[in-house]
Amino acid sequence: MNIAKRAKAPTPKFFKILRTIGLTLLGISGSVMVAPVALPAAVVSAAGYIAVAGGVMSAVSQVTVEDSAKKEADDEGQPKGGEPDG
Repeated sequence: MNIAKRAKAPTPKFFKILRTIGLTLLGISGSVMVAPVALPAAVVSAAGYIAVAGGVMSAVSQVTVEDSAKKEADDEGQPKGGEPDG
């Protein structure tokens, strides 16, 4: 199963929630980093780390698939018939 098929396959509910949390963290930290007011360097630095964590969380959650979808995709790639290749 390649990345494109994994991204289009159904995502389990738990990982949909994690994806939403990750995107929220990414949005909030992006807003903090580009804020027009002067913020302490520690806050801007922490926002950068939170942005990376949110992006990774969202990406990993998006390519996580339900077990049934993975089995169907694996079955499509298997050769038909009971004889081994060779």
